[in-house]
Amino acid sequence: MDKYLSVKKVNKHFGKFQALKDVNFDVQEGEFVCILGPSGCGKTTLLRVIAGLESQSEGEINQNNKNISQLPPDQRDFGIVFQSYALFPNLTVKNNISFGLKTRKQNKDVIDRRVDELLNLVGLSDHINKYSAQLSGGEQQRVALARALAPSPGLLLLDEPLSALDAKVRQHLRLEIKNLQRKLGVTTIMVTHDQEEALTMADRIILMNKGVIEQEGSPQDIYSKPTTAFSANFIGTTNLFKANKISSNSIEIHGSILECNDDIKDDVSTVTIRPEDVKISNSENNQNIFTGTVKELEFLGSNIRGHIEVNFKSQTDIVICNFASEYIQNHNIQKDTSINISLQPHAIKIVKD
Repeated sequence: MDKYLSVKKVNKHFGKFQALKDVNFDVQEGEFVCILGPSGCGKTTLLRVIAGLESQSEGEINQNNKNISQLPPDQRDFGIVFQSYALFPNLTVKNNISFGLKTRKQNKDVIDRRVDELLNLVGLSDHINKYSAQLSGGEQQRVALARALAPSPGLLLLDEPLSALDAKVRQHLRLEIKNLQRKLGVTTIMVTHDQEEALTMADRIILMNKGVIEQEGSPQDIYSKPTTAFSANFIGTTNLFKANKISSNSIEIHGSILECNDDIKDDVSTVTIRPEDVKISNSENNQNIFTGTVKELEFLGSNIRGHIEVNFKSQTDIVICNFASEYIQNHNIQKDTSINISLQPHAIKIVKD
């Protein structure tokens, strides 16, 4: 794929507050990128800078080999969908979608064909003459998406487009949006605070924290190979421990020695291990075995999340692990049950603070 969008050393100041700090990344043509992070991390500011709705304090933005850093929004090649839909309440679905095409003085037949095409794509052909007040939230968001796509933009920007919808509609729409993006091949950047949205929709995730890019990579890499404690803790659920180096492949946590496969360089590190990698152990052949007591069980449907008070050498600490619901029932595991767990060496990852 060819590089379509390039953000270079972008900074943004609001008075003395710096919202973006030396932000650098590229987006390939046809790629679906999610900018993910907590409230206040700078993700929406970054999207607005790309759109020209905010001006960067320093830095450069190039789109399709053209420097767009100083161009106003109406001279940039993008369509945008906001969290609030921003449909015109006095216009029908058809007229909302065709609005941008009419301002570009497109031929009426061309407009009608494009509107019909987009309504078919988003599954709203039967709603062409309805007003926004007659549509559900999910239907309104589909209209907003069709309107953004109507001029065939080179770049689609999505600003938390699903956050105002209920869980079932969100789940359905995120699949629809991803399939539509893949079908059209439009380069897409979506801002979200929802980890599940980013993991299921993105080709690549850019994780932001306090105005900087914390980590970027595929959803699989961001989840399974976090580089910082923030990354590990923000994406999914994890266990984090301070660890002292014993050797290049062994560490000490709370006085207990554990083997690990990561190459340990620093004397003091932070380590992470995902709950699904904590295993119930009935075998002395397993490594890093500890005895613990079940303190809490959280029902999550097909899985149960256990909070295990583990007896390390110098103190106890809570380790979170995931059980299959069937395993819990078959082995009669309940609160205050004593169990052995294994913190497997391959699953212990060293991360930066």
